[in-house]
Amino acid sequence: MYSQTLLLFFITSLCGAQSPQAEINQQVWKPFILSFDNHDTNGFMAVHSTDAVRSPRDGKVVWNWEEYKNQQARGDQQDQLANRKRTLELRFSERIASQDLAVEVGVYKTTYYPANGKTQSFFGRFHVVLRKESGIWKILVDTDSSEGGTIGEKEFLAAQPLEL
Repeated sequence: MYSQTLLLFFITSLCGAQSPQAEINQQVWKPFILSFDNHDTNGFMAVHSTDAVRSPRDGKVVWNWEEYKNQQARGDQQDQLANRKRTLELRFSERIASQDLAVEVGVYKTTYYPANGKTQSFFGRFHVVLRKESGIWKILVDTDSSEGGTIGEKEFLAAQPLEL
């Protein structure tokens, strides 16, 4: 009887446990995309560790959390003033996670919808390191690049979609 109870407890706890990727999707990527699409700088930065390092490699720069927040706020304000809407889509080519650290690699597609109606999409490959802080996943390192303009729709569609 004891072994059956222990087995039942073990199976129940396994079924109730969420995978690191599922947690990351809910705690990071869902609010990341929503806040980016809505030009919500504070919501966007909330999914980042205050130890975050950001490097948009095409620009050959590296920012700390405060510099990243300032750059994000500037871009959000410019888009809002220009009445420019945008959407972000993420697809993944690699997702590696332990219980408190993760590395995720993929391709993003950002589409801009300016007031003049000329929709434009941009692509890039991202590499992100995440860390669990006080039980919540946060982005610790975020870097991306268009890799000399070689990342496009083909690479985007070849990666796995984000399942929310």
